[in-house]
Amino acid sequence: MGRNIIVVGCGRVGSQLASMLSENGNNVSVIDENPAAFDNLGGSFNGTTIEGVGFDEDVLLRAGVETADCLAAVTARDNANLMAAEVASRIYKVPHVITRLYNPGHERTYEQLGLDYVCGTSLVAEEVFAKISSGHGSHIDSFGDFELLRFSLNLKGNNLKQVRVSQLEKSHEVRIVAFERDDGRMSSIPTSESILYHGDSVLACVRHSRVNSFSKWIQD
Repeated sequence: MGRNIIVVGCGRVGSQLASMLSENGNNVSVIDENPAAFDNLGGSFNGTTIEGVGFDEDVLLRAGVETADCLAAVTARDNANLMAAEVASRIYKVPHVITRLYNPGHERTYEQLGLDYVCGTSLVAEEVFAKISSGHGSHIDSFGDFELLRFSLNLKGNNLKQVRVSQLEKSHEVRIVAFERDDGRMSSIPTSESILYHGDSVLACVRHSRVNSFSKWIQD
């Protein structure tokens, strides 16, 4: 059964993403300020188009935000994407919100806000599509039977103050590739004896079949 997905922005990236999602059986609503932008979708698109600003609540309600499983904000403006993402996640509690980020200097801020994002100028639609398809906000890439995830470590939910890398790796068929302390003052490629703390930013390689069981270590 397809999911309900809102795409904010119908430029090159948004139209490509919307078409990919629609072709995979999802219910897609596309928002753009410029009605001419919907021409980018082509005749095969069978979703809904809504003219308006992507962070306007009335527009989002018309797009079905109250029942949306995911919203992807991929306009050409960082501020517009951020505002749409914030409204969707904070007000309407959309389970999975992804935003396109142009300025890589803002990556740390987005991480601190807990926003899932794609930063780059090429293959953006494919990266966002992969995130939506995986169902995991921390998804970076897939290869073979594995997913590469970047996330903030959840220890409080597991009633721990710290955890050894070897504990995570042995219990979940995971390889911890790198980590950064919550305050940003230290980053490292760990050994099996390295200690991780709540809120640390972690880069991990996880087998597809173990992602759900491993998700208890990922902060929402």
